[in-house]
Amino acid sequence: MERGEGDGGEERKSGRVLKRRKRKWWRRMVSFFRADSKQGEEKQRDEGEERKVAWAGRSSDDYIFSHYTIGDQLGKGGFGVVYEGRRLEDDLKVAVKYVTKTEHTECIFIPDHPKPLPKEVALTILASKGPRVPEIIRLLDWQDRPDHFVMVLECPSPCEDLIRFMKRHGGRLDEEKVRHIMRQTVHAANVCCDRRVLHRDIKLENLLINMETSEVKLIDFGCGDILRSSVYRSYSGTSAYCPPEYRAKGKYHGRQATAWSLGILMFAMLCGHFPSDYDLMLLKQKLWCKPNLSPECCRLLGSLLKEKPSQRLSLGMILSHNWFKVVKLRSAKNHLIFS
Repeated sequence: MERGEGDGGEERKSGRVLKRRKRKWWRRMVSFFRADSKQGEEKQRDEGEERKVAWAGRSSDDYIFSHYTIGDQLGKGGFGVVYEGRRLEDDLKVAVKYVTKTEHTECIFIPDHPKPLPKEVALTILASKGPRVPEIIRLLDWQDRPDHFVMVLECPSPCEDLIRFMKRHGGRLDEEKVRHIMRQTVHAANVCCDRRVLHRDIKLENLLINMETSEVKLIDFGCGDILRSSVYRSYSGTSAYCPPEYRAKGKYHGRQATAWSLGILMFAMLCGHFPSDYDLMLLKQKLWCKPNLSPECCRLLGSLLKEKPSQRLSLGMILSHNWFKVVKLRSAKNHLIFS
C-alpha cells in the first residue's frame, strides 16, 4: 500500500515536471517567433529605408527622370545598379546605369569636354566617337552629380550576356559560334584601341549577344583606362583574364594584354572552362588540341596565349589569321558549286 502511494506520488511529480517543461518549451517557441517577427519587421524597415535613400538619390536626377521612365532592376555590380528604362520622346528601350561615387572614382579630361568626366563616362564616349560601331555599346545620355553619375545606354533586345548564352548551349559553344562571336569582339577591341581606349575587362559577362541576330556588343568600361604606349603598373580587370606578365613582373602593355584576354575568352567559350597551367604548357609546346576543334583554331589559341607578350599575336593581326578566313573560303566554294 505504501509502495503504491509512493508510485502515485512519483507519477504526479513527473507529470508536473512534464507540464512545466511543456510550458517552458511553449514560451521559448512564442519568444522565438516574436523575436523572428521583430527581426523580420526590422529587416523590412531597413530595406524600406535603403529603398527610400536610393530613390531619393535617384529622384534628384531631374533631367533623367524628366526624359526617361525607370523600370525594374536588370543587374547590380560593385558600384553600380542597372535599371531598364524607356525614353519618353520615342519609347525607345534603354538601360540606365546608376553609379555611386567613391574615393576611388577617377575623373579625366577628354577632347570637346571642358570639365573632367567620370572615367567610365569618358571612355564610353571616346569608344563611341566617330563612325558608329555596332559591336560597341552606345552611350545615349548621361548626367554627373556630386555623389553619383547616371549613364543611359542602348539596350538591345532580346539580349543576354555570354555566360547565360553558354549555359543555354550546354556550357560551351561550337567552333562556328565562337568564330562568329570572336570576329565581332576582336573588331570591337581594335576599334577601342584605335580610339585610345583600353577596355581592360573583355570577358564573358561584358559581352551581350542578341538571341535573334547573334550580334555582339561590348559593354562596361568601368575598369578601363586611356590607352598609352608606356607600361601599366596596376590592373583592375578580372583576375582570370589577367596577363601573365603582370603576375610575374607587375607591368604590362595595353594591346598585348588585350590579345591575352581575347585568348582566354576564346578558350573559355570553346572548352567551358578557363585554361589550366597544364593547358597553357601544352599550348606553349604546340601540343594542345581537341578532337572537335580544327588545327587552325588550336594554332590561334596558341598564338594568343603566349607567355611572353613579345611573341603573342598582335591585336591588329588577329582577324588576319587563317581561322577567320574559313567562312570566306567556304562561301567561295559554295558559290562555285551552285554557279
